[in-house]
Formats: sequence, C-alpha cells, structure tokens
Amino acid sequence: MSRILIIEDEMAMRTALSDTLGDEGHRIMTATDGPSGIQKAVDEKPDLVLLDIMMPKLDGFAVCRELRRLGLRMPVLMLTAKGQIDDKVAGLDAGADDYLVKPFNRLELLARVRALLRRTAGSMPPPEKITFGPVTVDFLRGECRNAGRALKLTPKELAMLRLLSERPGEVVTRDEFLDRVWGYGSYPVTRTVDNHIARLRGKLETDPSAPRYLLTANKSGYRLCLEDVD
Repeated sequence: MSRILIIEDEMAMRTALSDTLGDEGHRIMTATDGPSGIQKAVDEKPDLVLLDIMMPKLDGFAVCRELRRLGLRMPVLMLTAKGQIDDKVAGLDAGADDYLVKPFNRLELLARVRALLRRTAGSMPPPEKITFGPVTVDFLRGECRNAGRALKLTPKELAMLRLLSERPGEVVTRDEFLDRVWGYGSYPVTRTVDNHIARLRGKLETDPSAPRYLLTANKSGYRLCLEDVD
C-alpha cells in the first residue's frame, strides 16, 4: 500500500483527492499549508507527494525546493490552476517530477500517480517468492504450491501474480494487467483479466466465491492480500 501526502489548502479539493486515491487502496495523509506539509513529509516519509502551488505561508515551489534541500527524494506531483509554460518550468526546476493543471480528469490523475509510483518501485527488485495462507509461489522457478501440493499455473497467471506481488495490498487496475501482462498490441479485453483472476482463485483460494487473498478492488481491478482476511 503506497502512502501519499496531499498538501492542499482548499478543503473541497483535498477531500476529492483523498477519496479518489483512498478508493485505489492508498493510505492518505493531508496537510493544509506549506510548513505543515514539509513537517509531515519529514516525519512520515510518504511514497508520493501531491502538492498544490497556490497556498498560504509557502507556495508549492518553495515547499518543493525545501523538500529537495532536506534530501527527500520521493516523487512530487504538482497540482495547480496555473497552466502557463513558465509555471510548469518553474515547478520542474524546483524539483517536481510531474505537473497537472486543474481542472483535471480523475483517470489522468490516477494514471500519473501510478506512473510515478512505478518509477519509484522500479528501483526495488521484485520479490523472488511470496507466501499467503497455504500458498507459496516461487517466481524464479516458476513453481506454485498450495498446502504443499504442486499446482500448474500458466505463464499469464504467474505474470499476474508477479505484478500483484510487486505492490501487495495496492490496487492493480485491469488496464495495468493488460499493459504489463498482455501488452496493448495484443488487443485483449478487460474481461480477459476477470477470467484469469477467476481461474487463479479456483486454484489458490479455499472458497473461490469468497476469496481471502485475491480481492476485487472497487470494480476497477484487484489486489493481493498477503495476510488472511476475516
């Protein structure tokens, strides 16, 4: 589960961002001005910062520069109504990683957040083996066992589990599965993802109709829970 800090002084925007990203399985922290946002970033070390520019006390440019001066390297996505090219350049020069102009589309926001989090996660090696409940998956060997019994998983099923295991507890959308496992050039449909998840549940879950590990997430995708869900 990724931890996202939202630094935004407008309550309506702060609430909307919190709800949108929280629904995707992220843990959300908020701050209402620049100084408190800097302090929370120092204390909590979030995985990503969403940063408004027009704020009281310190604007977003100053906040971003201070985060970088303090050695905090988490990605920063600037959100602002200022859409002039000079403002974008100033934001990137201050240390931001991306820039999104208000009003923005929810799907574009989520895509940019996923891209920034993938970039960060890319610096960490993917797990070689995972265990959840009675199931053990060895990605190096391409082997899976359920309660000690060997199971045959297809390459696509193993790739889906590998993708889920890179971000345990977080939502992997159907589009991400199609992109990373199938590749958009093969023109699969989102129902393909659902069918493969259903087959995985049939192999890995004790009761596929009431899954405990391969969980549906807000109708947008799936997440892997490595701990038993009651």
